[in-house]
Formats: sequence, structure tokens, C-alpha cells
Amino acid sequence: MFKGKKVYLAAIERKDLKKLMDWRNNPDFRKYFREYKELNMAMQEKWYEEKVLKDNTTVMFSIKNTKDDSLMGCCGLVYVNWVYRHADLSLYIGWKDKYIDDQGYAFEASRLVIDYAFKQLCLNKVWTEIYEIDKKKKRLYDGLGFKVDGVLRQNYFHDGKFWNSYILSILSSEWK
Repeated sequence: MFKGKKVYLAAIERKDLKKLMDWRNNPDFRKYFREYKELNMAMQEKWYEEKVLKDNTTVMFSIKNTKDDSLMGCCGLVYVNWVYRHADLSLYIGWKDKYIDDQGYAFEASRLVIDYAFKQLCLNKVWTEIYEIDKKKKRLYDGLGFKVDGVLRQNYFHDGKFWNSYILSILSSEWK
């Protein structure tokens, strides 16, 4: 467990799956995810069994509130490349339908998982892909020190229009 002032990161438990699935299926959230289709419980359980429990290139956590241990969201590292020492950051706050909140929960959860990536897993880079429409995540990652590595032009289709994707990253040498 990795603990901050507002949140802590813990292993995802089977009892978390239904709520995490409901948040993932929220259309206001899903437009920001690579997984574009509705998930059912069988798909959620398969992800949990095959990725969370068995795949060493996936390290996922539940985000819990330090005050009452309530589930707030999910974050972690996916596509971990153990040879080249990098991973893709995954994150959302589902609590109170926030996605990315303004109270600092997403910021603190991100800091905890990035600290874990650099200080315990000895990764060199944490990267992520976000869509141009995802202004909240862009502000969050800018605040954490991420840099734009590249733009994938018209890489995402939403609401009748093509949008760019941004590839963002932060290096261990840049992490405060």
C-alpha cells in the first residue's frame, strides 16, 4: 500500500470490479478511454484475472480515500516494458462522477504511482496517451511535469470529428 494524505493505493479486489466497471461504462468517462465499448462483468473479470492478477506488464491499483477507505478510482502502469524501463500510466477517479477531480485526489494518486514507478520499479520513463478533448487530464499531467513527446494527428474519432492524440511522458531524471 502506498499512502498519501488524501488517498492511498491498494491492490484491486474482486469486490471493486462492479463499481470500476460502472465507472468505465460511464459515457462521460469512456470518451477519454482507449476502450471504446461497453464492458460487461465477464469482460471485467477477464481483465482482472488475465491482466491484474497474471500479467507482469500490468500493475494496477484501486484508489481509496484515506478518511473512510471508500473506493475512488483506479490507476496503475500498463504495457510495462521491463527491458527499456518504461510504462503507460492509467488513471481515473470515478468517485462522485469526477473522472479527474479538482480536489487533488487524481494528482495525489498520480504522484504515488509515479513515485512507485521510479523509486521501486526503477523505470526510466512513464508515458501516456491522451486525446485532445481531455483538457482535465492535460492540466493534471502538465502539473506533474509531463512533456509532450508527440502528436498523433487525427488519431481519435469522437462526436462526429477526428481529434489529435498527445503522447506525454516524464523521465525519472525529471521527477521531483
